[in-house]
Amino acid sequence: MGPRVLLVRMGRLPYAEALGLQERWLRRLQAARGPGAEAGALLLGEPAGPAYTAGLRGGLEPGEEARLRALGADVRRTGRGGLATFHGPGQLLAHPVLDLRPLGLRLRTHVAALEACAVGLCRRLGLPAAFARPPPYTGVWLGDRKICAIGVRCGRHITSHGLALNCSTDLTWFEHIVPCGLMGMGVTSLTEELQRQVTVEEATDPFLEAFEEAFQCTLTLHNEDSD
Repeated sequence: MGPRVLLVRMGRLPYAEALGLQERWLRRLQAARGPGAEAGALLLGEPAGPAYTAGLRGGLEPGEEARLRALGADVRRTGRGGLATFHGPGQLLAHPVLDLRPLGLRLRTHVAALEACAVGLCRRLGLPAAFARPPPYTGVWLGDRKICAIGVRCGRHITSHGLALNCSTDLTWFEHIVPCGLMGMGVTSLTEELQRQVTVEEATDPFLEAFEEAFQCTLTLHNEDSD
């Protein structure tokens, strides 16, 4: 069984709204900490429009931000680790807001579990070559092409942010930045690798299976009426 984690299906929404929802769940978990408290929530969704984000290490200069906004994209500075990346339609967005202690995890093993989720999803869909590189790299790769970016924030054992996995993402948006600051590396998607359309909807169930396996938890669908 394992600790209980609530599954919050955000649906398709602007990236800024996903960040706002994440902050509300973060405050909820911080207030609920104590014996018997739930381990947290997995926020799952798909960005409704293009957005570029920079992490704690930066990745976007002010002039770049203006250039990216001129393309019609939202640009956000976030508190996650890492550098610049892209979020947009066709991307599976997973933000686990978790208390790591009942899960028996530390920050590094949390990141490794996220990578295992993405690797597990890829393998379930027929991409056995997916792998995670050793630190200091993060994310999941197929050769030198990154299919899943990972960036997290952790304070007092509670995590936020998470991963973005390209299902049918328009990869040309990545051409306007150096994704995650990695020169000479490419990006890819499930659709690109499998040579067929793979939607976020198709990827969701195998991802949830991989999440329960990697985090040794039980996902329970959150009912908004219970709030």
